[in-house]
Amino acid sequence: MTAIAVILVFLAVSLLLGLRARRGKDMNLEEWSVGGRGFGSVFVFLLLAGEIYTTFTFLGASGWAYGKGAPAYYILCYASLAYVLSYWLLPAVWRYAKAHRLISQSDFFVAKFESPLLGALVALVGVVAMVPYLVLQLKGLGIIVSVASYGHISSHWAVIIGTVALTVYVTISGIHGSAWTAVFKDVAILAVVLVLGIYLPVHYFGGVGDMFRAVDKADPGLLTLPSSGMSPSWFASTVLLSAVGFYMWPHTFSASYTAQNERVFRRNAIFMPLYQLILLFVFFVGFTAILVVPGLHGADADLALLRITTATFPPWVVGIVGGAGLLTALVPGSLLLMTSATCLAKNVYRLARPDTTDTQVGRLAQLLVPALALIALYFTFNGGSSLVSLLLMGYSLVTQLFPALVASLAGRRLVTKQGAAAGIFVGVTTVAVVTLSGATVGDLLPALPQAVKDLNVGIVALLLNVVVMMAVSAVTRAPDPTADVAARPEATAGTG
Repeated sequence: MTAIAVILVFLAVSLLLGLRARRGKDMNLEEWSVGGRGFGSVFVFLLLAGEIYTTFTFLGASGWAYGKGAPAYYILCYASLAYVLSYWLLPAVWRYAKAHRLISQSDFFVAKFESPLLGALVALVGVVAMVPYLVLQLKGLGIIVSVASYGHISSHWAVIIGTVALTVYVTISGIHGSAWTAVFKDVAILAVVLVLGIYLPVHYFGGVGDMFRAVDKADPGLLTLPSSGMSPSWFASTVLLSAVGFYMWPHTFSASYTAQNERVFRRNAIFMPLYQLILLFVFFVGFTAILVVPGLHGADADLALLRITTATFPPWVVGIVGGAGLLTALVPGSLLLMTSATCLAKNVYRLARPDTTDTQVGRLAQLLVPALALIALYFTFNGGSSLVSLLLMGYSLVTQLFPALVASLAGRRLVTKQGAAAGIFVGVTTVAVVTLSGATVGDLLPALPQAVKDLNVGIVALLLNVVVMMAVSAVTRAPDPTADVAARPEATAGTG
């Protein structure tokens, strides 16, 4: 019961912080969804960099280190590259969003391409991609609380209670609730990860180096990338896919709107890659668990961190680990719910009802939060897949927005709205068909070299996206009237 009491304290504190964040604020749509664009470096840092510390990181990263070994290193790499990209990308996005008073990611595409229909497509792609990401958080929440409570709280009840809590404070406080809870979450998770990552290898093997030697001796191939399957080409393509898709998540993209000024992003880009190094300690826990709690296979590998924790520490420590893990689900889950609701209300519903006011959109977004939470609960209780697999599927979808975004930042119109929509549609369709069929690039094109067959299918979809986007843009681009004038013989007469 000690562990349960500690977990409940964490839940109560997070709920209290989330509700108190509303105090003194008029919760109009802009305040509810982007914090009135008044967040400083700390809050923006925690909303963007702190986003990597989710249940995926807490359980999935240690689970992949346990079950797959070296391929897990991709998790360490991709966000570091994304943070470098943010130095140039996010200031440009922020400047445009501030100038045009944008609220959602879809608003950006609507304004850039002058197409509400394209905005609706982007909103639907984002929401569809966020469903597996939200399911990931809720699945992780259920696993964490159930195991950390020694089975006294079932996974189903843990998911329901956690979902109710985050739904309440998101509906009332919006992104302010997420930001304040993120502070609590990051302090707790960093303390837990550092303690576990340092203590466990020392306790069981005498140190990190001895731990790696023991793992290598027990399974010599685990710490290197295989020659096929999750090979170097899979690794590189997955890192690239995840890096360019990192800020394509609607909740991360729109979180950049909350900054006070663009200098916030450049300051944070310097420190965020260092923050990523904390993931090493999560890997240490997973590798240590290989020999301490053997026998976890498939999706059960996600239990590695919790199983070694319960086997090593007293209940009160297990409760702290469980409470920190609970927060890794609540914070990103709240952002996902809020952003999905905003996109649907502002960029889908308003497209059908153009006379809808901002006040009405804001109220609808708040009403959609519990509705989306119920949908996520359904898929949580009726879906499979490991945590990492769910995240990779979502990344493959949102990354299809990247080519159109980059093209929109150019000084002149390189891509038409028809080209952007066609590219996104082809990319998303490719991901959906291949994912639902369970096929790989190797299955579709078995005659290709192994390095090509091992590519992440999201990269293949991205290439098709770019080709279709440019081809359709070439066909649908309006003729340049100045070019016609310059081409006339009389335009050049008298020169020489």
